[in-house]
Amino acid sequence: MRALRGTVSVPGDKSISHRAIIIGALARGETEIINFLPGDDCLSTARAARALGVEVHVDGDRAVVIGRGMDALREPEDVLDAGNSGTTMRLMAGVLAGSPFFSVLTGDKSLRRRPMGRVIEPLCTMGAQITGRCGNAYAPLAIKGGGLRGKEYVSPVASAQVKSAVLLAGLFAEGWTAVVEPAQSRDHTERMLRYFGARVEVDGRRIAVLGRPELRGKKITVPGDISSAVFFIVAGVTVPDADITINNVGINPTRTGALEVLQRMGADITYVNTREVNGEPVADIRVRSSELTGTEIGGDIIPRLIDELPVLAVAAAHARGTTVVRDARELRYKETDRIAAVVDMLCKMGARVEERADGFVVHGGQRLQGTTCDSRGDHRMVMAAAVAGLTAKGETIIEGTDCIKVSYPGFFRTLYYLCVQ
Repeated sequence: MRALRGTVSVPGDKSISHRAIIIGALARGETEIINFLPGDDCLSTARAARALGVEVHVDGDRAVVIGRGMDALREPEDVLDAGNSGTTMRLMAGVLAGSPFFSVLTGDKSLRRRPMGRVIEPLCTMGAQITGRCGNAYAPLAIKGGGLRGKEYVSPVASAQVKSAVLLAGLFAEGWTAVVEPAQSRDHTERMLRYFGARVEVDGRRIAVLGRPELRGKKITVPGDISSAVFFIVAGVTVPDADITINNVGINPTRTGALEVLQRMGADITYVNTREVNGEPVADIRVRSSELTGTEIGGDIIPRLIDELPVLAVAAAHARGTTVVRDARELRYKETDRIAAVVDMLCKMGARVEERADGFVVHGGQRLQGTTCDSRGDHRMVMAAAVAGLTAKGETIIEGTDCIKVSYPGFFRTLYYLCVQ
């Protein structure tokens, strides 16, 4: 194939887009969101906010939220459908736990299989009444909110969604609400709450918010999603003679674990024009083809690259030596079991990969072969398979690509642009 060359942008950060809608809905006044990600997941959050009586307008990559304060939310007339979005369900559960009315949250078949007990338990200890299927393990969730008490919650998992649900619920509680994490997860919620006027204190892995703040609407420019950019970064380091620049990418240090691992493996990655936009660090990222060496990925870095592990496995297949991924059992509870999906995909392409309970082992250096890949309805598996197919011998067919609309509807268009420059 031709070398990948050119300068591109990626869609707005999915995590930040979700939070801008939710926190804007709790604030007073107008929140304008520039470079909003109009993917299916974020649109689920927008629909949920509208069902709570909030005025939300989405026009392409611009969204406007007209908030009237936390106490202006109204009881929804129907079940709230989060679609495939775990972020929508878990973060909205925090908001609904603090709201003095009844609501029901559900999602698609995949989301109804994802664990929700990790959110239900801390919210109930704050005073909410929440029930779910299978002993409060799964959605649908029936929520009777209000009357919350601030508390300190020691989370058994490093999860930004769990942390965010508790902090958002804490906005409705009297006094301080704190979350202590076993490892640092992405911190977009606490950054944005502070930007909107909440009092937030961070002491290592303990994050606390003071209840009943007066949040004010803001203008937010959403940086490009690093989780989307990493697919082109891995393509850039694995395709011979590639030279790609990705503009305006968020480089929040709680999200750059994948880039740190790739640099440790020998990837030629450079940050250019580093700056800060509404409390988030941003840069242009230049990447060129590189000789990679296997590495170990585990421990505290896992929460900072959990979504990027499928495409990091593709990089590992190109590296000299062995790459071991451990402590990543959370991958089994995503849109699909991503450990099984990654192992199946790469083995079908001729790589030597071993599945483990909490990760996988990739023995690099094998030339990949084109094959037919099943997306399993997972947007990140679609993009990982596409990146693997760039260097595979022969044709790679990816089945079930419609799910890519969740995070990056224009992915193949951007990839084609880089291929023809």
